[in-house]
Amino acid sequence: MAPFENQVAELRDYLMKFARLQLRNDAWAEDAVSETVVAALAKPQAFGNRSQLKTWLVGILKHKVVDSLRHHNREVSGLGGTDDEQADPLDYIAFKADGHFVESPADWGNPEQDLASRQFFEILEACASKLPSNQGRLFLMREWLELSSEEICKELQLTPTNLYVLLHRARSRLRECLEIHWFAKEVV
Repeated sequence: MAPFENQVAELRDYLMKFARLQLRNDAWAEDAVSETVVAALAKPQAFGNRSQLKTWLVGILKHKVVDSLRHHNREVSGLGGTDDEQADPLDYIAFKADGHFVESPADWGNPEQDLASRQFFEILEACASKLPSNQGRLFLMREWLELSSEEICKELQLTPTNLYVLLHRARSRLRECLEIHWFAKEVV
């Protein structure tokens, strides 16, 4: 087995990809990853093999990314002007008046079993990286960094309605991507 330092170094590219996707600034991403690596190498005993090394490092990186977002709040220009800001949220609701889906989602089989699969997370990550940058960033902030909606709105100067529209679009695109690349059943 490779020494701890080598294992951490092997995951650096993955950590950079995650940080760049979230921070949208190479210098900030580099700082967050460097701080993560330094923290991991300073206290390797904290790892303790209670999870996968990658999971542990991403946990540390999440905190570094949140710290960076808060630190650079004044420098973040938001998401820029997009059509999403002028959109009527009711135009994007995919439900009938009775509360049922307009188009039923595909049968996803046994999601609990699939969640245990490393391949599923690789596909999920690939689908998330294909989201439009503003949607991908918001989705990661909400679902992976677990920031509250209030925090995200404050950080990016969004209205709650705009945030919910963007998150709905991101989740819909992720669902679509997962149905195509993971849950699709091949016809024999």
